[in-house]
Amino acid sequence: MFWKKQLPIIIVFLSGVIMTVQYFVPLHASEFVFDNYIKWGISIGIFAAILGYFSFIRVHIMKITKKAPNWGYSIVALAGVVLMIVAALIDGTDTNGYYMKFYLYICASINATVFSLLAFYISSAAYRAFRARSSQAVALLLAATIVMLGRVPIGDYFSFWTHWGLPSFYDMAQWILNVPNMAAKRAIALGVGLGSLLMTLKLILGIERTYLGGE
Repeated sequence: MFWKKQLPIIIVFLSGVIMTVQYFVPLHASEFVFDNYIKWGISIGIFAAILGYFSFIRVHIMKITKKAPNWGYSIVALAGVVLMIVAALIDGTDTNGYYMKFYLYICASINATVFSLLAFYISSAAYRAFRARSSQAVALLLAATIVMLGRVPIGDYFSFWTHWGLPSFYDMAQWILNVPNMAAKRAIALGVGLGSLLMTLKLILGIERTYLGGE
């Protein structure tokens, strides 16, 4: 029982305290501790990536054996994994090798296609969200329109009032992004920081124990 519950809590507590102390104490020993913790984190991340690869392969093999819906895509996914591994082992990861060619001409093209499709989904979602049903929706609609026109070249052609010394769509978009938007972003960042601090304290003090498994 000690090895499953108390020992992990003790390790988390000591690790949190050591990392907190080394951050506020500028000594050579603190740098040594920080560098070694970073190395340990990289090593754990590598093993986590290996575990993720095995989990990925296991899930798709189960889909193929059980003939789950769209199991043919699992064959394509596994074939892609094998193809990239073989290409890297045979030709390396040089720019002119097969690995980079597969990545640039297949993976990059697929990513560009997916992001292009996402633009249409974002446009439809924006159309539903920006319906002027209230004063807040009207303000959001106007701000979004100004920012979009300020980010495309056509906004300069519409800004005919700049001859009279008035700000263009680009200037108004920059003001929206740098003043009200920045204030909201900093408030969100402050809330996220306080939430992260609270969660860290709960982990160090053993209040939050979901990482041990179970409820």
